[in-house]
Amino acid sequence: MLFLLASFTGFLLQKAILALASLLQYIPGIKSLVFKQKAPVTYSHKKGLECISLLFSTVQETPQAIPVKLQGQIPKWLKGKLLRNGPGKFEFGPDKYNHWFDGMALMHKFEIEDGVVKYSSKFLRSDCYLTNSKNNRIMISEFGTLAIPDPCKNIFERFMSKFDLPKETDNCVVNFAVIKGDYFVSTETSQMHKVDLDTLESKKKVDWKEYVAVNGATAHPHYDPDGTVYNMGNSYGTHGSNYNIIRVPPQTSQPSDSSLQGAEVLCTIQPENRMKPAYYHSFGMSENYVIFIEQPVQIKLWEVITASFSGKSFLDALSWEPQLNTRFYVVNKHTGQTLPVQYHSKAFCYFHQINAFEDQGCIVLDLCCFDDGKVFDIVRLQNLHKAGEALDQVPLLCPLHIVAPRPVGQNLNPLSYTLAEAVKEADGKIWCTPESLHNEELEEAGGVEFPQINYAHYSGKKYRYFYGCGFGHVVGDCLIKVDTETKEMKIWREKGMYPSEPIFVPEPDSSGAEDKGVILSVVLTPKQNEGSFLLVLDAQEFTELGRTEIPVQIPCGFHGGFVPNKNAPC
Repeated sequence: MLFLLASFTGFLLQKAILALASLLQYIPGIKSLVFKQKAPVTYSHKKGLECISLLFSTVQETPQAIPVKLQGQIPKWLKGKLLRNGPGKFEFGPDKYNHWFDGMALMHKFEIEDGVVKYSSKFLRSDCYLTNSKNNRIMISEFGTLAIPDPCKNIFERFMSKFDLPKETDNCVVNFAVIKGDYFVSTETSQMHKVDLDTLESKKKVDWKEYVAVNGATAHPHYDPDGTVYNMGNSYGTHGSNYNIIRVPPQTSQPSDSSLQGAEVLCTIQPENRMKPAYYHSFGMSENYVIFIEQPVQIKLWEVITASFSGKSFLDALSWEPQLNTRFYVVNKHTGQTLPVQYHSKAFCYFHQINAFEDQGCIVLDLCCFDDGKVFDIVRLQNLHKAGEALDQVPLLCPLHIVAPRPVGQNLNPLSYTLAEAVKEADGKIWCTPESLHNEELEEAGGVEFPQINYAHYSGKKYRYFYGCGFGHVVGDCLIKVDTETKEMKIWREKGMYPSEPIFVPEPDSSGAEDKGVILSVVLTPKQNEGSFLLVLDAQEFTELGRTEIPVQIPCGFHGGFVPNKNAPC
C-alpha cells in the first residue's frame, strides 16, 4: 500500500496526505467535508509602509568585478560564486513594463575566496534585450506586458501585424540551472541561455523545443544525485494542451553537441480542461516520484491566442477559479506511469515547493502556498511603486489555514508525526486535509516564500529545516529558519532592509548535521544614500557572521545558487 502525504503552506506551511489506494476500496467514503478558514488579511493594520519603488527601478550593470568591503568574518572554507538572477531594466525609450516578472534579466555574481568578495553584474544579451535596445521600445511581449505595434507602420500594416504569431521571449530572468556541467539562465518559455560564469556572457541560446515536444519549461528543474535532470513543460496542439514531465540523462564519457542531448518526455498528463490548463511555476520530486500540482489558476488559451487583437498580456489570460479543487498527480520516475488514484485538496495557489520525501509508504510534499490567486496582481509595478497609505492597501495573501472536522471516512495517514489526513471518498478520490507546519509567530512575520533547504544532501529525503523570506511587506523584509518538527522558527531582520532568497551552503565535513553551514542572502535597500550588502549567517544559530557592502544599487530579484570553486572543500 502506498500513500502520498502532501504538506503545503498557505504562504505558510501545511501538510496534507494524499492516499494511493489500490487496497483501499473497502474503506467507507464521506459525503462532505466542512472547512473553516481565516478571513483574508491586508496591510491595513500596517500604516505608512516605506516606499520600495527603487527596488523595482532600472539600474546600471557592473561588468567589471569590484572588491567590496567586508565587516565581520566569512568562513575560510567558503569559496565559490553566489549567482543571482532577476529583472534590472524596466523600460525602453517611452515604453514601460507593467509587471515585476517583465524586466530584462540582470545576472549578479559574488566571487568569494579567502574572505575576499568581489561583485559584478551583467544584463543578459538576449535577442529580446538586443531587439528592444536597437529599436528603443518594447518589441517583444513579456508576462504582463504586450508589445506595442510599431508606430511607424501605417494603419493597414498595424492591423495585419495582429495576425503575426507572437515571438517567444528569451528574456531568461528567473533562475540559473545546471545541466551536464553547463550553466544556463532560464525562464518559463522554451528558451534558455548557456552562460559563461567567468564573464556572465551568453555563449549560446538553447531551445527545449529542438529536443522534446514542449512549448515551454519551468525555471525550477530537479536533480538526481547522478546528475539526471527533471523538468516540466506544457505542449499545445489542435486538441488543446498537455503537461509533460521531461528527463535529461546525466553526462557521460561520450561528448555531445548539446547539454539537452538525450532529453525525453517521461510522461504526458492531460489537464482537466485542455483549453484551460493550470499555470505552474515548479513541481515536487521525491526519490522515486514526480508530483505535479494542478492548481486552480488556469491559462485561458483562447485569450492567449487572441492577445494581439484584445491587447491583453499573458497575465490577463490567467484566471483564479476557487470553485475548483487542487489536484495532485503522482508519476513514477522509473516507469513514467501516473498512479491511477486521484488526489485532491481545497483550492490554493502556489509558486514554490520546499521538499518532498518518502516515509512508511507515504510521500510528504511541502509547499509554500496562498489562499487565492491575487498574488499575480499584487506585484504589478504600479502597485510596487506605491508608498504610504496607497501601499497599505496592497493585500498580503492570507495563509491557507484549514481546520477540518472529524471525517466520516477513515484517515489513511499512518505517520505519527503529522496530523494531516487523507480520506477516501465514495467516488474513490482521496481528499487531503493539510497540517500547518508553522506557529503564530510565522503569521506575525507575514508568512514565508522563496524557500530553500540543504538541497545537495536532503532533496527528496526526510529533512527538518528550511529557510525563506518573511513577508511583512509586499516584498520580503526578514529571513526565517523553520524547524518542521517543533514548528519553532528563528528570524533575522534589520529595519528598512529587504533580504533576497536565502541560499544554504553546507560546511564541508559537517558530520551529518543538516543545518551546519551558512546562509547567503543579498540584502537590499530602497534608499539611494544607503548600500545593499551580501549577508552571511551561521545557519544553525541564524546569527550574522559578516556582511559585504555593495556600492551600487541592486534591484529586487528572484532566484540563484552557489557554485563551489573546483578546489573548494564544499
